[in-house]
Amino acid sequence: MIGKLPITGELLRGSLLERTVRHTKDCPKCARGEGHQVFVLTVTYPGGRTRQFSVRRERVTEVRRWLSNYQELKGAIEAVCELNHDLLRPERAASRPRRKSHD
Repeated sequence: MIGKLPITGELLRGSLLERTVRHTKDCPKCARGEGHQVFVLTVTYPGGRTRQFSVRRERVTEVRRWLSNYQELKGAIEAVCELNHDLLRPERAASRPRRKSHD
């Protein structure tokens, strides 16, 4: 399991949102109601503080991959922690039905 972890620098926590921005004046596209599609990475920090980062359209695929790597790593860490919990309490692990692992 450990060998399959996406341990690289390509990790990113947060949510990628697609938003429509509309200017208040002097923009024909906004005047027609179309607006401009933008991508925003939203990250919530301890204490409830949220930061938003603009993401250039050409980096959206990369950001999505980094977010996916983070979720995959987080899931793998949780699975390892569950196994370690079982090691700490072997009497409970023996009485509990085992979950099937998904590869």
